Amino acid sequence: MSHVRDVPVHDPTRVRDARVAAKDASAQAGLPADRAAAAELVATELATNLLKHAGGGQILIETVDAALVDGAAEPRPALQITAIDHGPGIEDLPAALGDGFSTTASLGAGLGTCRRLADDFDLHSSPGRGTVALARIHASARTQGREQDGSGPAPVRAGGVNIPLVAGDSGDAWACTRSGDRVTLLLADGLGHGPAAAEASDAAVRQLRLHAMLTPEELLRHLHDALRDTRGAAVAVAQLDLAAGRLEFSGIGNVGARLRTGDSWQHLLSHPGIVGAHRPAHIPRHRLPWSPDCLLVLHSDGLPSRWSLHPDVPPALDPGVTAALIVRDASSSARPVRDDTAVAVLSPTATSRRP
Repeated sequence: MSHVRDVPVHDPTRVRDARVAAKDASAQAGLPADRAAAAELVATELATNLLKHAGGGQILIETVDAALVDGAAEPRPALQITAIDHGPGIEDLPAALGDGFSTTASLGAGLGTCRRLADDFDLHSSPGRGTVALARIHASARTQGREQDGSGPAPVRAGGVNIPLVAGDSGDAWACTRSGDRVTLLLADGLGHGPAAAEASDAAVRQLRLHAMLTPEELLRHLHDALRDTRGAAVAVAQLDLAAGRLEFSGIGNVGARLRTGDSWQHLLSHPGIVGAHRPAHIPRHRLPWSPDCLLVLHSDGLPSRWSLHPDVPPALDPGVTAALIVRDASSSARPVRDDTAVAVLSPTATSRRP
């Protein structure tokens, strides 16, 4: 199920909680001992940084797909560790990423260590608004520039975050698959909360992986039968045809979707209903052009509908960081999350690894 470890870090005892959460999540994801040790150290360093530099924050630990691999029968897992804060931000980001940098009486090895140990690492910081840092620890090592199975990187990347209303299983789930020239992003919001809601959303993810070549409309019709014995879910499906440069979108239920092209945003509307319970006679389909300056955001209704993405967020940022920034800037201690909240982002692949 979509089990997410959400660790609030507001005192030194929570640093240990973050490390233990990473250890438990590594075991659940099947990471070998050396990668599990790396995950524990990354979680410890990020939690320590939250206390030292931001006055506290939040650590999210969850298992995600490692990469968009063409034709993969089974996803390769990665442990994703995300640190989110509303602190003062980092004024000199390149210096902070170098070893030996510190604004406190510490070794200053935190972010540099995380970047070296993680297979994927990215962060974004804004003075006065806070910082998001994200690290992924893959279960198996990658070959630089190409996946181990010989397939090249896709021109788009998918990433996201999932925050449960109550610690444990989230009723939301997201996944992205690649089959030939088709990249399909799905976000499901199981009805209600807890394990029964998670069962519905996870069933939608499993069906996506089994039927990645179906169009969004076809997949939603298939999901209606596949989710009939569950509570049902709101589901949105977006499929990018890389060869044609075209995006198709269909959704049923209260899942939000926005497409940014350049500086303009467009809402993609879903049809009312519940997948697995109330199938509409007609499922609307959006067809839109996709270009390298596009960015797609899918989100459950736990995210306030009037969310925004700050102009200082670069398009080539890791999409998981972008998703976390959207959640962070839409919430605060005065506006806490009131539902399971998942945000998934499809964005252009960075032309080079960020410094």
